[in-house]
Amino acid sequence: MSKKDKIVYQIYPKSYQDTNHDGWGDIQGVISRLDYLQELGINYIWFNPMIVSPQKDNGYDVADYRQFDPRYGTMEDFEELAREAKKRGIDIMFDMVFNHTSTEHEWFQKALAGDEKYKKYYIFKKGKAPGVPPNNWQSKFAGSAWEYVEKFDEWYLHLFDKTQADLDWTNPEVRRECADIVNYWRSKGVHGFRFDVINLISKKSFEDDPNNYDGRQFYTDGPREHEYLKELNLSSFGNDPEHLTVGEMSSTTIENCIQYAGDDCNELDMVFSFHHLKVDYKNQMKWELQPADFMSLKKLFNKWQIGMQEANAWNALFWNCHDQPRSVSRFGDDKKYRRESAKMLAAALHMMRGTPYIYQGEEIGMPNAYFTDIHQYVDVESINIYAVLLQQGKTEEEVIHILQERSRDNARTPMQWDDSENGGFSDVKPWLQSASSYKDINVKNELAAKDSIFRFYQKLIKMRKEMPIVQEGLFYPLLEEDEKIFAYERKYQDESLICVNNFYPETATFTLPLEGYEVILSNYEDVTVSDTMELRPYETIVLYKK
Repeated sequence: MSKKDKIVYQIYPKSYQDTNHDGWGDIQGVISRLDYLQELGINYIWFNPMIVSPQKDNGYDVADYRQFDPRYGTMEDFEELAREAKKRGIDIMFDMVFNHTSTEHEWFQKALAGDEKYKKYYIFKKGKAPGVPPNNWQSKFAGSAWEYVEKFDEWYLHLFDKTQADLDWTNPEVRRECADIVNYWRSKGVHGFRFDVINLISKKSFEDDPNNYDGRQFYTDGPREHEYLKELNLSSFGNDPEHLTVGEMSSTTIENCIQYAGDDCNELDMVFSFHHLKVDYKNQMKWELQPADFMSLKKLFNKWQIGMQEANAWNALFWNCHDQPRSVSRFGDDKKYRRESAKMLAAALHMMRGTPYIYQGEEIGMPNAYFTDIHQYVDVESINIYAVLLQQGKTEEEVIHILQERSRDNARTPMQWDDSENGGFSDVKPWLQSASSYKDINVKNELAAKDSIFRFYQKLIKMRKEMPIVQEGLFYPLLEEDEKIFAYERKYQDESLICVNNFYPETATFTLPLEGYEVILSNYEDVTVSDTMELRPYETIVLYKK
């Protein structure tokens, strides 16, 4: 199956649509919105985990890989969803969390009970000395990456929360279990798989990090990573001609991603990398604010586009997901130029080489939540960092401002369907408060608007489905030194497509030889093509010549 004409829509199920009046989104809620998604034109829905979990990390702490959390619904609900989606030309993509399990998972519970078979599913090590962990690695959620188990006088590894114990992929039984889980979901009609932090499964060694850093050099893109992915491909999804797979790659390199997602590598179809979403991190620190470094953003896009293209490897393209603040608030202007900047960001991304991912609400220009009180936040990372930053001497006002810009809850507020209470998400208090913007910014208003962001996304999706140049065309950067404009050309056979994007609220002028080009998409009316053009605030123009 070609991945080059596909568009994936990400649903955070907890926040999409509640139908059983508990303030928590559910599978029936998604079924009730399938016509909307069909109208948008997407091919795949990627769901964040809906399986049994203590929810210490929003479902990424899996306690049972084969059962739905009853809060989302039943297997019958899901089978109905898969059937109804397929009728509308939509396939399902599921999240597979295979680096770790919840400590409540049956395997880990058996390990703790002393069952040697299951103890070998995890990474237990002796400490360096009494009370001293095996090494100095830090968890990605702060603190040591090791937790002591007195019964064994040993420590188990958890790169994330202490309730998320890392699996030992050197054990062939673990690898077989993971392939079996993929095959189980394939039997339920799932064709797509997104593999969570999949490039952490091969640990290189367990020595101390000499830089006293976090140890990531010893467990990222490890020595057997490619071997494990090839094996997983061969024993599971690779047997499905319709499969679509994507790997979430933590702190990775182009060199590794070329192997993960190369045309002939037999590993994955494409990769997520996150470097472009750190250009507003001051000193590379997530909780220190600075305006987005536009030149770095441009260079990263160009570098990844060209690097992957040269090796026939494939990118997943995205601005938004459940872990990132809203792009229109981050790289655009969510007040004065919300519609213009939301459309510009969409075109800049969708016209590139790769598979675009749309995160729920992005297609209507949903902004950040702008909560004003720590009690409105639910995300564990946000609540923890609030305490840390206050201890470091920041004022409450400063910390709330940082969370308004950076918290993962910005992406997780309920989907805004209309202007009724809670934005039409639920008729009871939602698990996370709705953003106040729902009164104006919602699907109902968007579908009625003349200059709708939704209709603009529809056009972008249609262009990818119908135009070989958008699917196949090679990528060439343009205006590389321009400090306001991100521009590139796509070339395919005798066709050329140029996408020019002004990332600023001021006008910007550029010069390119544009004779013979016509405008096929823009976010402003009345565009006249000439070799020197002035772009209005956040203007995007897509030009085409055959």
